[in-house]
Amino acid sequence: MDEPPACADRAHVPVTMMRTRQAAAQHDCACESDRPVATRSDEALIHAIAQHQSRAALAELFQRYSGRIKAFLMRSGAPAEMAEDAVQDVMVTLWRKSASFDASRASASTWIYTIARNRRIDMVRRAARPEPSEDDPMFRPDPAESAETLIAGSDRDAMVRRAMAALSEDQMTVIRLAFYSGLSHAEIAAELDCPLGTVKSRLRLGFSRLRETLGQDFAQELTDT
Repeated sequence: MDEPPACADRAHVPVTMMRTRQAAAQHDCACESDRPVATRSDEALIHAIAQHQSRAALAELFQRYSGRIKAFLMRSGAPAEMAEDAVQDVMVTLWRKSASFDASRASASTWIYTIARNRRIDMVRRAARPEPSEDDPMFRPDPAESAETLIAGSDRDAMVRRAMAALSEDQMTVIRLAFYSGLSHAEIAAELDCPLGTVKSRLRLGFSRLRETLGQDFAQELTDT
């Protein structure tokens, strides 16, 4: 190749060379479009798939590369059956992504083996993260509650609501903040802007009334939720 003129802007030379290679590749593919499929270059076959969705071109590439890709994957540790499945995936990807192939940046074989290598990486990742088993207890739904359990829960909720409604507004407020919002006594005092002693007194009186209404065990269960 001749050296560019001394006055040429060298920053544009790589771009010009790339465009020249792209044009040459497109010209070569166009020239090969009239040739029998079996005699075309790999690049021309990929171009035929991208431009004309040529199944004959895909079949020819499969004929050329399927055995080589399978051997490549098996050398990487893939079992024969898995490698055969991966070959099919590689060819499907080639069909779908053929328009992204750029002959000026990589040869057809390099591009195809890159697809195969990415597929192998996916296989390794999948093997390292097995599919969840339907027998795993984590993926089993909780058993449906019986009618008796549902009724008992409904009765319990009604009892708690009645007991809470019997409290004064001040007592109900501090109990809700303590047992449902999880605030400390000091945080409740700050929230309500009242003395800490007042908060403790309201809690003590309110809980005493709940214990009278619900019973000691039931009231203690309420505070544990």
